[in-house]
Amino acid sequence: MTDDKVIQSKNILERFSLKGKVALVTGGGQGIGRGFAHALADAGADVAVVDLNIDTAEGVVKEIKARNPKVNAIALKIDVTIESQVKSMVELVVEKLGDLTIACNNAGTSQWVDSEAMEYADFQKLMKINLDSVFLCSQAEANYMLGRGYGKIINTASMSAHITNYPQNQSAYNISKGGVLSLTRNLATEWADRGVRVNSISPGYTRTALVEDLLQTEVGQKVWPVWKSRIPQGKMAEVTDLQGAVVFLASSVSDYMTGADLLVDGGYIAW
Repeated sequence: MTDDKVIQSKNILERFSLKGKVALVTGGGQGIGRGFAHALADAGADVAVVDLNIDTAEGVVKEIKARNPKVNAIALKIDVTIESQVKSMVELVVEKLGDLTIACNNAGTSQWVDSEAMEYADFQKLMKINLDSVFLCSQAEANYMLGRGYGKIINTASMSAHITNYPQNQSAYNISKGGVLSLTRNLATEWADRGVRVNSISPGYTRTALVEDLLQTEVGQKVWPVWKSRIPQGKMAEVTDLQGAVVFLASSVSDYMTGADLLVDGGYIAW
């Protein structure tokens, strides 16, 4: 059969390859963003590591080049809450790396506070970092990608977009991530017929350096047994547990996916 797609298609592992692609990762200087940057580089993409802390971003670039000498990687200091800087980010990536085909909007922050006690200024700041920045980045990235007729935008949401965390109170964070989920679906629908796919990844509790520090505190030692009791796998995710999801959404194997959210939470919300 001349139209047999299974026989005609490239080897599945070749379709996971990101060789010839150019990616950016916001919040790429540490934690989940660092893991994403390494995964995309491992799969063959050139990578721009974007962070407000240029020192950590440059550190990740050095790691990438040591691990993947053939990959081109650059560090950019960008405040993703400032529209002019976000536009400049896209321009710099295209100028220095020649294209932009994959964008991981990962920068974010969190805060535990009782809702009745939260300062409105703190609520606005968290929304600006976690939600407004995803809109600004997606808009700037899409304005380039739509002109090319192809692109992958991958937003970092959270299992907290789906559930209410316990025992800590973090309504503002959960609301912001719920907004990321809705934004992802809306942008995906708007741009679906113009070649730009927009999806999200929702991590569960993940062992980053910041979380590891938290677990050493008195508060951390109180909440961890509660978290663990609600995770069917009985353990926290490592950053490496999220890398497969980002490569999948960045590669051609997921070209028919848009507006989707991949939960990587050890089964937390399934229970």
